[in-house]
This record gives sequence, structure tokens and C-alpha cells, in this order.
Amino acid sequence: MFRPEHPNPAKQHSSFINLNGTWEFEFDNTLVGVDKKFYKREHLSGKIEVPFCPESKLSGIGNTDFINAVWYRRDLDIPKNALDGNILITFGAVDYESQVYINGVLASEHTGGYTPFTVNATEYLKEGKNSLCVYAKDDIRSGIPHGKQSELLYSHHCDYTRTTGIWQTVYMEFLPKNYIKNAKLCPDAQNCSVSAFIEVCGSGKVNFEVFYEQKLMASCSKHTDSGFVTFDVTLSESHLWEVGNGRLYDVRISMGDDVFKTYFGLRSIKLDDKKFFINNKSVFQRLVLDQGYYQDGIYTAPSAQDLENDIKLSMALGFNGARLHMKIFEPLFLYYADLHGYLTWGEFPSWGLDFRVHDTTNIVLPQWLEAVDRDFNHPSIIGWCPLNETHIDRYSKGRIIHDTIVSNIYFATKALDKTRPCIDTSGYVHQKFSDIYDMHNYTQNPQQMRDDYAEFENGGMPVDERNMHHRGCSFYSGQPLFISEFGGARWSNATENSWGYGNDPKDEQEFFERFEGLCYAIMDNKNIFGFCYTQLYDIEQEQNGLLYYDRTPKFDLSKFKAILDKKAKIEN
Repeated sequence: MFRPEHPNPAKQHSSFINLNGTWEFEFDNTLVGVDKKFYKREHLSGKIEVPFCPESKLSGIGNTDFINAVWYRRDLDIPKNALDGNILITFGAVDYESQVYINGVLASEHTGGYTPFTVNATEYLKEGKNSLCVYAKDDIRSGIPHGKQSELLYSHHCDYTRTTGIWQTVYMEFLPKNYIKNAKLCPDAQNCSVSAFIEVCGSGKVNFEVFYEQKLMASCSKHTDSGFVTFDVTLSESHLWEVGNGRLYDVRISMGDDVFKTYFGLRSIKLDDKKFFINNKSVFQRLVLDQGYYQDGIYTAPSAQDLENDIKLSMALGFNGARLHMKIFEPLFLYYADLHGYLTWGEFPSWGLDFRVHDTTNIVLPQWLEAVDRDFNHPSIIGWCPLNETHIDRYSKGRIIHDTIVSNIYFATKALDKTRPCIDTSGYVHQKFSDIYDMHNYTQNPQQMRDDYAEFENGGMPVDERNMHHRGCSFYSGQPLFISEFGGARWSNATENSWGYGNDPKDEQEFFERFEGLCYAIMDNKNIFGFCYTQLYDIEQEQNGLLYYDRTPKFDLSKFKAILDKKAKIEN
């Protein structure tokens, strides 16, 4: 069975049954499955390997045509004693609109292809054999968020093979009547403490314990019958979560027969005087663009080791983090980022949405806030970026609508999480309220890169003269500056159908001279706190990665690290 591990170490009950593996499967491109009651069928016509999408090779199907809808089915064996408590079935991600049927009855519906949902299946199940059926509808040409999934028939330019249906782990839990639903943790590094908001089902005594390397750091207990309980505890020892050193505290929460395990990192974030502080230390963010694609699994890594290996390769190159671009990554990837002290920016796959119509707010907000809530506890996430490159012309009739949507999403994000900065919309246009002013600059000339921000270094405005059509749409109000996309030079074995930014380096020496020149042009500016290089690895026809698509290196990794190890001026 592929992907047998628990998919989310930040949210673990002692009961865990992995439902990945071979499921029955059927295409429904004419959208007649609901009317024909596919959910009542004893069997479907095909097979698929969950959690891989039908477009992927690892699914056993590999159909890269447009897929409008799909059906999944499998049997569940339920013991009698499990029916005395709660039986939860969790889907890590199903793209895009899903319906879950249990024994032919609609048990749950969910909209959004990137966030988990849990079905309390207890009332629909019986002792012995049961039927679990899932319907997923996914028309990415209908104005839904799809990130880098191609709206054309085939992968092209910087859009890639699509993902339909289940693409993250499905699992089941047998829990008692009273159980822990979730825990939101707010560490306070300055005061060596942590606050917790615990959601529960039922009532009873809740025990809260914190450990560091198996040594007890704090404990307390409270009774609750209101559905939640809060704790504020001082830790007996301070072990800071830092870049390259992900010191994690383990948390054990229990209520009756239920045990819930999670963790947190003790670290602080602050923006001040153009600098980004982590634990009161100015940290230059040497980030790389990571889009979360895999040759054989597309959106889904073949194994947990592949997720961790991407982080290890990035760190070997000299990067201290990644912009997790246009995709909500698996919680397990974020766990490895937490473990290794690897900085990440959480993003939403906003491409595909129309920012000229008000209804876009209603599409984005529920899905994005689910993601922020899911990932709140991860110390590796040091900022949010809900939108990317929302082009708008200052004379456009849709500009007011665009600005309203961006404002709604930004302020909703800040209401849900006041502990992290938020970029309103990455790239070209910014409102005055954005916590950070970021820019995309794909010049291949290092001197031009220096010149672009020389005025800003001397107290002026951050102006990219090549983006004049965005003047009047972007408002700088003194925020820290982040060059969140740059580089992207192609280095490819292919002679056709591949691309990168700008002119190709003629040889390895020119490649490294350009890489070093561009990096140092940014690192030598005392008022720029970080950059993000495009990109970590090739993806299909976009071949501007530092690694090939199969993650083999194009060059000696140590050469990049020697360049990136230089201290940036803003770190002094």
C-alpha cells in the first residue's frame, strides 16, 4: 500500500486505520452518476490506487484528458463495539466538489480541492460489511481555484497536468463518545509559555501535558461541558524553534479514553524597520519556490520520504525555506518543515478565479480560512499569502471589485491569525495595508537587479520600471520588502517544448555567475529582508529548476550553498 503513514502528526488520535490502497473506480464525464445512483452500486467498473489522482501514473490509470467527475467505492468492515462511540472518516483532500455516501445514503458534502474534511459516519454504519462511496466533480474551466493545473487540454508554459478527485490520504478513527476534536496552540517565546484552545466532543476532565524530548515541561487539568476548554501554561524550560533547528515540544491531551497528540514550536515573529525578526533576530529569508509536483504522483508525493527529501535537498542547496507556491501542501510536508527548522509561506491556489466579480470572495474565503485553521500550529509557517499575481489595470472597471475582494481576504486572514504577517496579493499590486510589500522581478541582469532597488536602499520607493502598467494600482506605505520571485533561468537537456525566464546561460560558468550576481544584488541591499528563487526543480515543460523533475541535481549542490551562505546586509 502506498502512503501507509499517518498523514498529520499535528493531529493524531491513538486510533488510526489507513484507507489508502486499491479502491473501485469509475469515470463520470457526462455527470450522470448521481441520477443513475452509482452510490448504490455493489461494484464500480474499474480500479484505482488511492491517494493518487487518476491523471497520475501511480494511480494505475494515467488519464491526462479533461475529467469532469469520478466515483470511488470500497467496503468497510466495522466491529460492533466501534458503534458504541464515534467513527470518523477523514479525507485529506478531494478535488473539487465531493459527496460521500455510506451504505447508499448521502453522509457529507464538501467544496474545495485542497483542505480536509471529516465525516462522522457513526449513524450511517452497521456491524460488519459497509459501502463507502465518494463522488468528485472537478471542472477547472468553470472559475474555480486550481493553482497551476492547466485549463488547456495539455500541460503548457507554467501550467501543468491536472489533478482530479482524491489526492491525499483517507483514514478512519474509532473514538469514544467523548473525544478531543482539535487543539489550537499559541506559543509565547518571550514568556516561555503556551496557550491552548481545545475543542471537545462531549464533556469531562481534560488533561493537558507538554513534553520536550520526553521530559515533562508543564501539565494541568480542567473540566468542561461546553465544547471547549482553554489552558495557559508556563514551560519549565525554553527551547526555541530556529532556522535549521526545529526543536519541537510534544503535547498530549486526554479526555476519558481518548488521547490526542500534537506539537508546537516556541518561536516569535516580528516585523520592524524593514527587517523580519524570528526570536528577535533579523533573518534573511533565502527561499526557493516549491510547487509540490511529482513526476509519477503529480500533486501527491510517492512516499513520505519524498516529502522530506525535497526539504533536505533545498537545505543542501543553501536555502532556509520555501514559498509553497499556489498549492496547499500536505500536513506531513509541513511536519518535516517544522522538524528541520525550514521556513515556509502558506499560499492558496488562486489561479482560475475571476477577481472582477464579487462572488469570488464567497469561493475563496471558506476554503482559504479552512487552510489557515488547519495549519495554524505549524511553526515553520512564518507568513500567509492567499493570492498570487491578481493582475488588474488601474483603468479597469473591475478594479474596485478586485480591491474589495483582496481587502476581504486579507482582513479575514488577520482576524483568524494575528500571529503571522500576511501579503495581500503577491507580485504586482498591493494595498497600503499589506504587512509586506513583495515584488516579482525576472531580470537576468544582476546589475539591473541592483539598480532596480538602489533608490529603495537610499530611502526611496521600491519601483520596478518594467511594470509601469501597474502604477496607480500598487501603494507602498513603508513595509518590509521581499523579492518573492526572481531567477528562473532555464537549464535543460531538452531542445524543444521547454522554457525558462530570459535568455539561457551558454554554459555552467555563466549560470553560476548569473545566480550569484542576482542573489548578491538582493542580499547586498540593506533594506530587503528576503528572496525566493524560481525554482527548486523542473516541472514538466518548465525546466528552470536547480534540480531535474526526478530530483537529480543539475549541478554540484555545494556550489549553490557556498553562494547562499553569505551574510546578507539586513542580518547585520
